[in-house]
Amino acid sequence: MTFLSDTEAIGRDLPRRDGAAKVLGSATYAFETPLDSALHLHPVQSTIARGRVTELDTTAAEALDGVLAVLTPGTTERLASTEDRELAALQDEEVGFRGQIVAAVVADSSEVARHAAALVRVCYEQAAHDTELRADRDDLYTPDAVNPHFPSDTAEGDVDAAMAAAEVTVDETYTTAMYHNNPMEPHATTALWDPEGDGFLTLWDSTQGVHSTRTTIASVFGLDEDRVRVVCPYVGGGFGSKGQPHVHVVLAALAARALPGRPVRLALTRRQMFSLAGHRTPTIQRCRLGADRAGTIAALAIDVVERTSRIKEFAEQTGMPARTMYASPNRRTTHLLAALDVPVPSWMRAPGECPGMFGPEVAMDELAERLGMDPVELRIRNEPDVEPGSGRPFSSRNLVGCLREGAARFGWSERDPRPGVRRRGDWLVGTGVASSTYPTYRMAQSTATIRLEGDRYVTEIGAADLGTGTWTTLPQIAADALGVPVSRVEVRIGDTDLPMASVAGGSSGMTTWGSAVVEAARAFRGRYGTEPPDGAEATGSVGDPDEHYAMHAYGAQFAEAHVNVDTGEVRVPRLLGVFAAGRIINPRTARSQFIGGMTMGLSMALHEDSVLDPRTGHVVNHDLAEYHITANADVDEIDAHWLTEHDPHVNAMGSKGIGEIGIVGTAAAVSNAVWHACGVRVRDLPVTLDKLLPALEELPRAQARASQSS
Repeated sequence: MTFLSDTEAIGRDLPRRDGAAKVLGSATYAFETPLDSALHLHPVQSTIARGRVTELDTTAAEALDGVLAVLTPGTTERLASTEDRELAALQDEEVGFRGQIVAAVVADSSEVARHAAALVRVCYEQAAHDTELRADRDDLYTPDAVNPHFPSDTAEGDVDAAMAAAEVTVDETYTTAMYHNNPMEPHATTALWDPEGDGFLTLWDSTQGVHSTRTTIASVFGLDEDRVRVVCPYVGGGFGSKGQPHVHVVLAALAARALPGRPVRLALTRRQMFSLAGHRTPTIQRCRLGADRAGTIAALAIDVVERTSRIKEFAEQTGMPARTMYASPNRRTTHLLAALDVPVPSWMRAPGECPGMFGPEVAMDELAERLGMDPVELRIRNEPDVEPGSGRPFSSRNLVGCLREGAARFGWSERDPRPGVRRRGDWLVGTGVASSTYPTYRMAQSTATIRLEGDRYVTEIGAADLGTGTWTTLPQIAADALGVPVSRVEVRIGDTDLPMASVAGGSSGMTTWGSAVVEAARAFRGRYGTEPPDGAEATGSVGDPDEHYAMHAYGAQFAEAHVNVDTGEVRVPRLLGVFAAGRIINPRTARSQFIGGMTMGLSMALHEDSVLDPRTGHVVNHDLAEYHITANADVDEIDAHWLTEHDPHVNAMGSKGIGEIGIVGTAAAVSNAVWHACGVRVRDLPVTLDKLLPALEELPRAQARASQSS
């Protein structure tokens, strides 16, 4: 790509264009859309995990002043498609999980709707339910594919024979917990059917993809896509949970259909989001590594057991990163699912890579310990020449550079490899490392239009900004592609009236949308040159990716952990990430993304655990009072750096995705640092004090014995 401007916009630390609107409160989110006579919707949720509704008494609710309608399976219109059972709102009396919507109230205020919903009396015929994930279940099955379309199992060579012949082995089981996205903006939808009754639906929805939401909702209601408009200029966080519509979007549309011409608003409460907006499945990972005394890995395997919902399958691709991360002639990955009576799992930041790097990266640390080798050196020693499995060359792979740069910045060379020997007052001190990776995805469809309006170049594409910086970075790409100052570029996003854009998922947004913008700019300059007339316009679409290369971003996470010798509390004074993620479009927004991902990874390591009571199928800590996340007290310094990386193969900008790689590897680095601090290997997340205290009680005696023997 040849840029025409002398001063490039890409790479400049420009402030967010949407920053002032968000700080001042003038940015309009889905629930805040200014509409006259808006009504409010509140769901009634099941209190059983499996069975059917036998009676719904709505008398008291309907008698309440301000209530306009109570939706039940008996009064709600039939949808055109119920193939996706998660979206089949109020289509029958069956209950598939605790918290499923069984009725809903529409009222003239949110307070009245909520009160009325509490007055609806529901009777059930309860069936036996099962929510317990175990690796020894006899009903586990292999899915046809794992998210989105990867093979469930892969095998190369003979892992069992290589393990038997290996001089040093690791064979351990690691678990990650059930996690819930908790974006600051709850999942919200405002729905309005055209008052003229011509079947046109407008949704103001908090979504990561207006066009993909339109496609899904049009199918559910049996509408042509041009009869549905979805608007979403701002999203207050999504992290994958808003990547596809959930049942509340359908429910809002159904309620608005029952009251034509009246807009209906629905914002899920924090507690409702724990049942209705997806979650990350818990995983059980058996990881095996076999190596010679020099640290060369001869066998690598991960066998994953995870949970899905009985009403709809979602298979997280947890074993995927192990397929390409390190060199080994013998490799195996498998996935088994348990279909249980739980809400439907879904995307959460870095699905697959996030949980799937925990077990293998802790196992790598254990292998380094048994070899007596530095864990950074072990990773470098097993660097592949080409992508394992496919044999394709890497478009660029700078994992080794990330490890070495991170080690230098972190002061890794001063590390004493022995665990449990450093102490500062009442705190044991340790350091840990883990690698991170994320594929570089480019979606197949996205189109941009560039038009000259006066002295400004307007770029239109139906992209989303989840707080990631799209409002700011797309103008930077367009400016350089057009060869004009970035101040002359305006973007319009977040509306299906704009050209089609792919969903903001898989860290693919800027790679895909930016490529479409570049194509539009090339078409614009090719058609009009450098002196276009007012109103000049051109369109461009994303091209096919170069499939001759394996494309990934890489990173190295370093953590310092302090463990209190008396209480077992864990603090992380330092967390460092060094990344190789192609060309950075905007350092300010990029650093925010890296640090945000690392913060979520720290939460995963120390706190996050959705506790599901198997007796009821209920997540008992379903709010931010008890669903603990990282706070300032947990960490003093989080820092993110990146390598200068030129990769001409990924796209015209040379960029890779950055929204998700920050979370990958962080939890493993923290767990490894905790082991180095106190000698306790925590293989089951989160790393909580109850898992450390028994060993800490033995620590004085162990230290005394060591002192006597020396």
